[in-house]
Amino acid sequence: MAAHTAGPGARDLREAAHAAQVRELTAAGALDDPDWRAAFTAVPRHVFVPYFWTGRGAGHERLWSEDPDPGQRARWLRGVYADAPLATRLRDGELISSSSQPSLMARMLEALRVRDGDNVLEIGAGTGYNAALLCHRLGEDLVTTVDLDEEITESARAHLARLGYRPAVVTGDGARGCPSRAPFDRIMATCTLPLVPYAWLGQCRPGARILAPLATGLIALTVRDADFAEGGFLQTPAYFVPLRGATAAPTGTAYGDPYDLVDNERFQFLLVLTAGVLHPREALDLWRREDRPARQRFGVTVTAEGQWSWLDDPGGPYVWPLGSSGGGEAVV
Repeated sequence: MAAHTAGPGARDLREAAHAAQVRELTAAGALDDPDWRAAFTAVPRHVFVPYFWTGRGAGHERLWSEDPDPGQRARWLRGVYADAPLATRLRDGELISSSSQPSLMARMLEALRVRDGDNVLEIGAGTGYNAALLCHRLGEDLVTTVDLDEEITESARAHLARLGYRPAVVTGDGARGCPSRAPFDRIMATCTLPLVPYAWLGQCRPGARILAPLATGLIALTVRDADFAEGGFLQTPAYFVPLRGATAAPTGTAYGDPYDLVDNERFQFLLVLTAGVLHPREALDLWRREDRPARQRFGVTVTAEGQWSWLDDPGGPYVWPLGSSGGGEAVV
């Protein structure tokens, strides 16, 4: 590492920025759990994000820890410890991997409800930062992280090793899970899903919890067995890079841009959740009729016969098949 990033002055700046991040996350209510607060305190983000890309006009600018310009290094450090997602890997101008917003990571980890001894599978290795937090909380032997891209897993493995963590870092299709490390008590995805992969259910213990981004929200499923899981959405919005692999599919509405008539983030969630099933006008009518429902009123059921999203009650009047590509009416 270059001298200007390895000296005591630079180290002090990084440690101060790291401590400030933990204080800010705690003050914001994102680190109420003392175990996760300890993990964020112990694991510095800058080790996992030695560089990132930021939008700059029509192109991208790379900020990195070893830039010879001290002003650019300062920008890198501010960015690393800002409560913001960071683009860490681009391919042909397209984002394929990122470091998630720390406050969202903290809320997801708390929502995962891990217990001592839980065996956890992470889908989407990213930089390795999330896996490091899990390792600190549970121990590296209970953490598996999977990514489709060998460059991503190699980089994550190297970042983790710098801090002495050696969980199972697997290159493979996350939609297929990781049978060799099953059964799992918790599965956490850090990439957006079009559907819940059935392979995950079969690799879970009864009562396991799956937490995953779906339709700009976070679904928390409880697994009964290999053929059934059900749960509701958290109130937290969530935007992640889409899953690549066996279950990957286009997301968004099948009717072009969402209605400009309703500029509401919760309505966009409903549009994405019911894409291919409800026309945007039908979705708008439903949203108004049901008093503009928030995310936590929605849920998902996964069975051997199919997957459905629903409003308020899985047996109620508003039920929609997930992953539909054609038009149609809501299932009632």
